[in-house]
Amino acid sequence: MLPPGATIGMREGSGALAANLAAFGRLLRRMGLPIGPTETLAAMEALTITGLDDRRRFHAALRAVMVRRREHFELFDQAFRLFWRDPEAGRHAAMLAALEGQKPPPEKPPPASRRLAEAMQAERPKQNQKPPEEQPPEIDMTATVSAVERLQSMDFEAMSAAEIAAAKREIRKLVLPLDARRTRRFRPDPAGPAVDLRATLRESLRSGGEILELSRRRRVTRPPPLVALCDISGSMARYAQILLHFLHAVANDRDRVSTFLFGTRLSNVTRQLRHRDPEMAFEQVAKAVPDWSGGTRIGESLTLFNRLWSRRVLGQGAVVLLITDGLDRDGAEGLAEATDRLRHSCRRLVWLNPLLRYAGFQPKSQGIRAMLPHVDEFRPVHNLDSLRALVASLSSSQAAPRGRIAA
Repeated sequence: MLPPGATIGMREGSGALAANLAAFGRLLRRMGLPIGPTETLAAMEALTITGLDDRRRFHAALRAVMVRRREHFELFDQAFRLFWRDPEAGRHAAMLAALEGQKPPPEKPPPASRRLAEAMQAERPKQNQKPPEEQPPEIDMTATVSAVERLQSMDFEAMSAAEIAAAKREIRKLVLPLDARRTRRFRPDPAGPAVDLRATLRESLRSGGEILELSRRRRVTRPPPLVALCDISGSMARYAQILLHFLHAVANDRDRVSTFLFGTRLSNVTRQLRHRDPEMAFEQVAKAVPDWSGGTRIGESLTLFNRLWSRRVLGQGAVVLLITDGLDRDGAEGLAEATDRLRHSCRRLVWLNPLLRYAGFQPKSQGIRAMLPHVDEFRPVHNLDSLRALVASLSSSQAAPRGRIAA
């Protein structure tokens, strides 16, 4: 048995152990971990080897066979500490707090704690539920618009919390196959268009210097780097929160993706967005970016990017997504020069502006007039349809005329 103070909340016997392991696996699955019957059976087999007399060994055995990704370690550890002390602790604590009229603590829990609380208090499926006595009347939906179609054209700023959650799920389904570009590297290919002289001579050494067959090669093609510069000022805060989910999905789907956020300063969040768990990634972004929903200094931020980062991330025909409304706090000072240098440092500069959602949009602000002549495409980014149009545009080699609004 375990020492005092470190007891595991289960009864003796293999049947109770199997039942508790199955319940623990369901809890981890509700938290988003890929846990199935295979992991549960492996945990049962591991415990028969390690035994139950040491809590640390018990924890290490379960984590070794049930967790496959490093980013899931924190979620597993929190679930283990709560579940194996008392499987009903979370539900009982919530019920007691509700009966006593206590309010939840004002501080915001970390993402792992929130997901654990939601998983522990998840509603169980109702059993023995009687079927309805009367069938609901049939409604003709021929002339109506489905909720999915309505969501595609709805402005991000007008969405409710539930609609934003649904939009984020749709965004994670988007695939961004950028137009592949030719590189300087070659790879061996028996049906390649070019003859590889060096490989042919090396192969001829096996036959005493006689060339029996020509070795061929083909040039390697790969998608170019993608660099995103996203405005997180007060006027862009709502759009930036949703577009970060799009950038997170892209960063975890392909390599050579760099993301920078700017308001009053420039922040590189490439490393934070590489975390596969979106909640953990955005929590790290929030810690790394101190100027969220503040002012905007577009010219100063682009100048700093050109000086510190352009040579590092804009090689091999990079594509740049500039996400901003163009409303500069400094009155467009140095903005035209910074945008022009950025344009000449990349292969394609696409400006995404949510203000294009208005039918009567006119480039009247100083910032927009300074930037517009130096971009390749000027596109809207305010709903799911605009994101799908952006994906289609980046997947082709055709670009709109410079400085004009893309259709």
